[in-house]
Amino acid sequence: MAKAIPVSHLTGRWRIVSMSAWEDEYLDEEVEAYIECDDEGCGSFHFGYVRGLMDHYRTKMRDGKRVVQFTWDGGDGADGTPLDGIGWAILNGDTLNGLISVHQGDDSEFVAKRVTAKKATKRK
Repeated sequence: MAKAIPVSHLTGRWRIVSMSAWEDEYLDEEVEAYIECDDEGCGSFHFGYVRGLMDHYRTKMRDGKRVVQFTWDGGDGADGTPLDGIGWAILNGDTLNGLISVHQGDDSEFVAKRVTAKKATKRK
């Protein structure tokens, strides 16, 4: 069995700076648009009125680049509609390029820039 790729390169907060399916003005409607990955393999995102919790993402190498794939569930804060879907992202230096797909809804490519990285914790 192949070893999992460390998530440390993905851990932290990423600012979503553009999406193909929505105008830039929409992205920051409720909060500054982001995608966030923790060191346990989970995460979240929020853009416009759409919020999602990523359910244990997986990482692997594809064409020499680190890739994260995830399923998510959440909702639309504007009208309370529950939403879920899938997504993926490729790490290119300090940029994530990927896709968030809403089940039976829109697909949108996104570009996100690193805001913060998780700092290593010291063991006592």
